[in-house]
Amino acid sequence: MIDLDDVHLTLASPAGPVTILRGIALEVEAGTSLSVVGPSGSGKSSLLAIIGGIERATSGRVVVCGQDLGLLDEDALALFRRRHIGIIFQAFHLVQSMTAIENVALPMELARRSGAMARAGELLEEVGLSHRMDHYPAQLSGGEQQRVALARALANEPDLLLADEPTGNLDAATGREIVDLVFGLQARHGTTLMLVTHDARLAARCRRRVVMEAGRLAEVTAPGVATVAPDRATAQA
Repeated sequence: MIDLDDVHLTLASPAGPVTILRGIALEVEAGTSLSVVGPSGSGKSSLLAIIGGIERATSGRVVVCGQDLGLLDEDALALFRRRHIGIIFQAFHLVQSMTAIENVALPMELARRSGAMARAGELLEEVGLSHRMDHYPAQLSGGEQQRVALARALANEPDLLLADEPTGNLDAATGREIVDLVFGLQARHGTTLMLVTHDARLAARCRRRVVMEAGRLAEVTAPGVATVAPDRATAQA
């Protein structure tokens, strides 16, 4: 599902080049769940962005769903994301001028799938929002907006679901509800899940865990196994 080999990311800044990722090597099998933890600024979100084809690696090889992303131009990357990737952001990123059902239907309409509105209604029912389909984001609570975002992320039946701090803007009780929903839907749909989180309890619910420090995978944890490497680590998830 995911195969990263010696991936580096360096970005320009007014003060000069900034190295974000330093020689990442990571393998993740289809259908599993993997958490990425570590301090702020360690490169967690950048790692997700590269895997999702949002950011390009400076060097190294990035293969996701059997596709070498380094070989794709921007149009092909957009098509790849549409077909294979679902993303949940901390800040929801719903279209404010669209109702819940229109937000969920949007990815399917962009993909020219028939029956987009009907399928969007089914997904909103699956996340417990059948009674809020015609409400706009401003009329929904934070937890409800994240449920809409989750339904939207699943709209095109992605092979890989990426979640970047999915409970970061939610209170503890609502966050637990969203977490239960994410893992339940991931299991039901057979989707591979990779999530960035600062929440140790949330990370522990995943089958595998990687710890990032200063742009490197400092620790890779599997059930009963923990290994530490100074420069580079490989996870077989």
